Amino acid sequence: MRSLGKRIELLRAVAHPVRVRILQELCKGVKCVADFEDFLEISQPNVSQHLSVLRKEGVIDFYVDGRLKCYFLVDPIIPDLLDILQREYAEQLPAPSCCPVTKKGTYPGRRHR
Repeated sequence: MRSLGKRIELLRAVAHPVRVRILQELCKGVKCVADFEDFLEISQPNVSQHLSVLRKEGVIDFYVDGRLKCYFLVDPIIPDLLDILQREYAEQLPAPSCCPVTKKGTYPGRRHR
């Protein structure tokens, strides 16, 4: 089981648009570097850098088939994370009706940020 710190590192590793797209493709099955180059439209060294970040974090792994490196998912949390990122939410959570401690006061209708 991952510690909180390791979970945060996982989120940092995944939190890049190119890496999210890579992971979405890997959810469909094994892919080689050339496959990623085709749909990402970025250079092979750039693809390899993103794959290296994901591999270092233990999210993916690879095997060698001749001259090809074929990548696949190993972390079972990834499909769940991607599912959450793709969900559409109708609205915000409801505001509290009063302070939970004093049971007084009312929500003014706008959030303070």
